[in-house]
Amino acid sequence: MNAFTVVRPVDRVSPGSALRVLAYATVALAPVEGYLTAVHAQLGKLAPALLIAVWLVVRIRQRQLPRPTPLHLVLALLATVVAATAAVHSAEPFTAEYTVRWLPFLLVTVVLADVAGREVPIRGLLLAMAAGATVAGAGALYSLVIGGDARASGPQADPNDLAYFLVAAVPPLFVSHRDARWRFLVITTAGTVLVGGALATFSRGGALGLAAALAWLLARRVLPWRVLVAAAASVAVLGLGALLLTGPQLARAVQEKTFIAGTNVDTRELRWQAAARMVAAHPVLGVGPGSFRTHYAAESHNAEIDEQTPVAHNMYLEVAAELGLPGFALFAGVIGVAALTSERTVRRAGPSSPARVEAIVIQASLLAVLVTSAFLSEQYYLPLWSLAALGVAAETRIRKAGADACAARDQ
Repeated sequence: MNAFTVVRPVDRVSPGSALRVLAYATVALAPVEGYLTAVHAQLGKLAPALLIAVWLVVRIRQRQLPRPTPLHLVLALLATVVAATAAVHSAEPFTAEYTVRWLPFLLVTVVLADVAGREVPIRGLLLAMAAGATVAGAGALYSLVIGGDARASGPQADPNDLAYFLVAAVPPLFVSHRDARWRFLVITTAGTVLVGGALATFSRGGALGLAAALAWLLARRVLPWRVLVAAAASVAVLGLGALLLTGPQLARAVQEKTFIAGTNVDTRELRWQAAARMVAAHPVLGVGPGSFRTHYAAESHNAEIDEQTPVAHNMYLEVAAELGLPGFALFAGVIGVAALTSERTVRRAGPSSPARVEAIVIQASLLAVLVTSAFLSEQYYLPLWSLAALGVAAETRIRKAGADACAARDQ
């Protein structure tokens, strides 16, 4: 070897690897964003911001555009409606703040759908989602048992929001390691933490969402009965241990939840009625992004002293009230596209195909999100958007696999 030969530097990280790491980080860190913002107010936004930036650089260098799908059209039209209603209601105090919250979610959905259809395995993204939520579930149990909270909150300020993240992350456990022993262990352990954490929030909407997701997995034969029984037994043991350790505390939490349950029902009914009146009064462009909170007192004739930033506690009514019926139709279109594309993937994939399992898991998580959001305003959290992206990406991948197979046969 020549004495003056320069040692070759370590290969740089490939663009695909960078996109994979940032996509995993984006979905994994979403459930624990509260822990990140406690360190720095903008830390929770770092991973998605880097993902978008790297994606743009990679696609510009590759001179590639995202593969067109119906989701892109729906998202573009939804962004147009959000911008239009924001312009009309620009004088409202929260319009700018909530418009800035809407648009990044639309862009992240485009990016995740593109990278999950190309460089980043859908299975990996689903497991990253479950891993981040499992950490949040552990934080929830810690806050209840060790921290002394009446209801588990962990990384989220509102226990109901935490339940939303946890129940949406239960179905992704079923795409874990193919080895039966490891798969059983992972699902049972992580599932116990997720379900136990969700139950510790005492969120009724979360419980309904979890029940819907598990029923879907059972009906489509992705969830084995023995795993369900083992997980239920583990949760029961965990609950018994918590009862022995913190019996009086849990009894107080149940009493408090029972006491306020009736008030919550009445309050939500008032908010749903107020949102419906806003839709009727402003059907085209709504009251503006984030403006439910400013119009609520006038529409409900009920000023809640203890709630200075009220939400509708129903994602569908709140979106319709703030964006109008066209905006709501497009928002529902995002969900509809995800449901249709994932179902087409299920039907095109083989009975034992991993793609089929992934698509059914996406459907189950999306169902948990949709049921839970009937009682919560969750349009500003990532699971809905990431699952819509993955539903579309699953079909993109199976179409590409089919085209590649046809090309190979032709050769």
